[in-house]
Amino acid sequence: MEVHQNLYLKDPFSSELGISIVKEGAEMIRKLGMEQFTFKKLAHKTGVTEAAVYRYFENKHMILLYFMAWYWAWMEVNYVYLTANLSDQKKCLEVAIKLMIEGPSFESNIHISPLDLRSIVVNESLKGYLTKMVDAEHENGFFAQIYKFGERISDLISAINPEYEFPKALSYTVLEASLLHSFNAKHLPNMSEQSLDSTTRLQFFSELVFKTISTN
Repeated sequence: MEVHQNLYLKDPFSSELGISIVKEGAEMIRKLGMEQFTFKKLAHKTGVTEAAVYRYFENKHMILLYFMAWYWAWMEVNYVYLTANLSDQKKCLEVAIKLMIEGPSFESNIHISPLDLRSIVVNESLKGYLTKMVDAEHENGFFAQIYKFGERISDLISAINPEYEFPKALSYTVLEASLLHSFNAKHLPNMSEQSLDSTTRLQFFSELVFKTISTN
């Protein structure tokens, strides 16, 4: 997996220590949340000095952006594999929507748990975007992976209905809303119907997309 090099000071996958830092870091953020997660705690968990952690990432905000980028890169890998033998654009879009709603189909990786990353993205990703630094981070390519995944979806929408004017807005609306729905279902259930579980969320978003771009 490759993510933008500006997200880290030293490639964590270049050493056993770096791999340990990202593996343990993802698990700790999933369990503690960003507010309680610190590099001091991560250093203690990995048995190194705090300075050693800072050699890989500038701060905990950057490691959050790294995990978000890694997740969307992994989602793109999932999409490519799952659609490799599909020629029907509508079927490909169905695969993309299901990935957004349910998370990655391939749930194991030798370095970072995709399930930990899914939890981080659902619960913490807005904390990565809604900052004063976001414009500079955008310019530095920090969000390249989510852009690439979103572009695949908008390209599918345009292929299915070339006349539809807002493929990009629709694709990113579904991408972001699907994460919020997953969060709300667990923590703020009164924000949606009580029956809106994983299966019915998939039905909801599928109908939203396909009815919106319908040519009938």
